[in-house]
Amino acid sequence: MNIKQNIQSKITEIIAQLYGIEGVVLEVQKNKTEFEGDFTIVIFSLVKQAKKSPDVIGNELGEEVKNQIDFVESFNVVKGFLNLKIKDQLFAEQLSEIRNDFDQVTPKNQTVMVEYSSPNTNKPLHLGHIRNNLLGFSVAEILKADGYNVIKSQIINDRGIHICKSMLAWEKFGNGETPESTGLKGDKLVGNYYVEFDKLYKSEIKVMVADGIDEETAKKQAPSIIEAQEMLLKWEQNDPEVRQLWKMMNEWVYAGFNQTYSRLGVNFDQVQYESNTYILGKDLIQKGLEDGILYKKDDGSVWCDLTDEGLDQKLLLRSDGTSVYMTQDLGTAVERFKKNDLQKLIYTVGNEQDYHFQVLFKILKKLGYEWADQLYHLSYGMVELPEGKMKSREGTVVDADDLVQEMYQTAKEKSQELGKLESLSDEDKEKSYETVGLGALKYFILKVDPKKKMLFNPAESIDFNGNTGPFIQYTYARIQSLLAKAEFSGNENWGTYLPNENEKDLIMLLSESKDVVSKAAESLSPALVANYVYELVKTYNSFYQNNPILNQDDEQAKQFRLQLSELAGKTIKKSLSMLGINVVNRM
Repeated sequence: MNIKQNIQSKITEIIAQLYGIEGVVLEVQKNKTEFEGDFTIVIFSLVKQAKKSPDVIGNELGEEVKNQIDFVESFNVVKGFLNLKIKDQLFAEQLSEIRNDFDQVTPKNQTVMVEYSSPNTNKPLHLGHIRNNLLGFSVAEILKADGYNVIKSQIINDRGIHICKSMLAWEKFGNGETPESTGLKGDKLVGNYYVEFDKLYKSEIKVMVADGIDEETAKKQAPSIIEAQEMLLKWEQNDPEVRQLWKMMNEWVYAGFNQTYSRLGVNFDQVQYESNTYILGKDLIQKGLEDGILYKKDDGSVWCDLTDEGLDQKLLLRSDGTSVYMTQDLGTAVERFKKNDLQKLIYTVGNEQDYHFQVLFKILKKLGYEWADQLYHLSYGMVELPEGKMKSREGTVVDADDLVQEMYQTAKEKSQELGKLESLSDEDKEKSYETVGLGALKYFILKVDPKKKMLFNPAESIDFNGNTGPFIQYTYARIQSLLAKAEFSGNENWGTYLPNENEKDLIMLLSESKDVVSKAAESLSPALVANYVYELVKTYNSFYQNNPILNQDDEQAKQFRLQLSELAGKTIKKSLSMLGINVVNRM
């Protein structure tokens, strides 16, 4: 327990003793006023309950705190605020405690599955997928750091009408093209045919409308869409030719996705495929019909009535027997809980699917699955780019690989401008460009609260100053350089040295690291970790500027500051790793 938490829990006990009021938790803040004291406690909320003035309460609490907490040296009360001065020796002890406890994690003995990515196999990954992958991966890493067993998973949407559109267009226009013959990544090649289908479909609608057919009818009767629907039916009937084409094109896409995942630094423990789980979903729906939970319309389509839940009626099977997204999502959820002992399943999916997940969870509950209460939709806002910053596909979608390459290139140009990597080998330079470029991208995206829509600005993200990944990575590199020059052994040999204000500020912040991880795990928000590590780096830089280290004559002060620097470096590295960001020793 850090100093702040220690004071907070003790004050709760003292309030119960003095006033008979149980469970009051007063806010304990770092003191930022000119009055003496390391911490400030706001006591206004007690005035009504204790029926005393703020100053009287402050003095009564202060006296008891000083008597009962041996590390409190003195207190003062100013306008309803209780300020506590902590003995300097405690901060030195706290540094040892944090250091010894650094790698200790209390197991939660709970397993959480985090689903993210979950792409369609008809197009390459785009900017939206980047936020999804980075967010899901980071949440999984934060949960792990907080003591949970974590399974990272994805469901690949590898079947359906959208997949058939790409397949049909390749049959019509492909002339046997492959990723090898074109030199294109497989996901990009297949995505091009999805675009080709769309062009054909729109041109057919245009001709039909010109011939006097209304647009809605044209959309349903255009030859290409009818052919795609026929292909989907053949796929569901296991037609060997359709299945062979589907398998070949999907394998191209998987190879392309894996290259993107590898460069983004994300991975998965379990992968499921909609082509398997939709069958499980159909079985669930059949049972739901037999049990009278679901109902069939005259056209043969199957529905779930959720009007009693304040929602509408939801289609689960079309009249021709083909499934919808909800079908496979039902099957996927049931399979996951069957295969794994899960206490929670988190779906990382954009906020445009909020309603879908409300419906999914309600249907599972209606079907009798009690674990439906353990499902959670981590809903996040859309991510956009400033106009004209990057090339877009069809004017709207920013390709993930293009963006990652752009980040690498920008990091390379910036590093070459600064000229600090000249002594490194070409291989180490390349590693540094990649680490800094990806770090900039990841940090800029993850520092924003997941629920908020965000604007990603590549140029702003790679600035070496301010609240950016490179600024944080640079501070880490500076610390490693300092420790190398000092030939620091890591021993606690600072004797009776007592820390100054800068050092105490840094120790207080370092002591909050695990608490931040727990809060980030609870709220599923990597932004808390990102903003914590930025605060830590700013505080470290202030300490570094104001306290000589290598040319410090007092050996105890020097050793203490080196120890503090080492711990700051380890905490920066650990915090960044939870965001999926790597570090380099030279920048």
